[in-house]
Amino acid sequence: MLLQLDHATLRVRDVDEARERWARLYCLTPTEGGGDSALLRSAYEDFCLELRPGGEPGIEHIAYELRSGVSLADAAARIEAEGESVEEVEVPARGRGLRVADPDGNQIVLVERVIADERIPPVARFTDELPGFHPRKLQHCNYLTADAPRMADWYQRVLGLGVSDWIGDGAVWLHADRDHHVVAFLDKGYAHIHHIAFELVDWGEMRVFLDHLAQHRRPIAWGPGRHTMAQNLFAYCRMPEEELFVELFCDMERLEPDHEPRHFADDPHASNAWGILPPRSYFKFDQASIEAEVQQLEAQQGLRGAG
Repeated sequence: MLLQLDHATLRVRDVDEARERWARLYCLTPTEGGGDSALLRSAYEDFCLELRPGGEPGIEHIAYELRSGVSLADAAARIEAEGESVEEVEVPARGRGLRVADPDGNQIVLVERVIADERIPPVARFTDELPGFHPRKLQHCNYLTADAPRMADWYQRVLGLGVSDWIGDGAVWLHADRDHHVVAFLDKGYAHIHHIAFELVDWGEMRVFLDHLAQHRRPIAWGPGRHTMAQNLFAYCRMPEEELFVELFCDMERLEPDHEPRHFADDPHASNAWGILPPRSYFKFDQASIEAEVQQLEAQQGLRGAG
């Protein structure tokens, strides 16, 4: 039923500040049409990030685009047949959407597929707005949960996603198209958004992006590395203002049409082929963990022990 991730909507304290910060750090382009919200795009889409005022900062919802030929009415019928309730909501640049909550209470919005009249590849287009360096697209999101099997079951039954792979029994990745995953759940004992992910073209772009973040005083929490299971190169940067991480990645596995879920051992190699695991703060969002990460306290403790 789903084709791909469409956008992420974040609640922010100050829309103007957040617009400038996200545009500067991740080379996103502000665009019109958000009303009180700010809209940013990575390339030629309407927008990939909405920054909405009000409430506690953090994730408001993740939006997915339905496959061609699947209407909002079709999606509502499938969801309601599984005993879930939906409501219509307004979506910038799209008009209408459907909202549904998963078992952890994560808000999901569905929008209909829009196919441009002129499907011209990016390299053939002219623009007076997009910078020369920007992400290819916003591609997936990952959540922490207390019950990964329950979440996998719900996303398969209600939204029609397929399981790509498991690590042990507590981490699952699900796909909509041939990209290895569009959403994933890691069992850490509680529910929280973990990261949204921007796709880059290759390792060369990742190098430039990581240098760019470092120059803007945004250290990498984990990476660069290579996820064994999904094969992608990765690096994670914390955004403490909205209590989530941003993953920059490239070279993700493309699944074959007859792909069957694989089960990887729950060991360091499954997470990172290059052997470096994240710090304990990587799965926490409290101030003490943020400070420990910035000051590299866990790494320093390891060095003292080695000495």
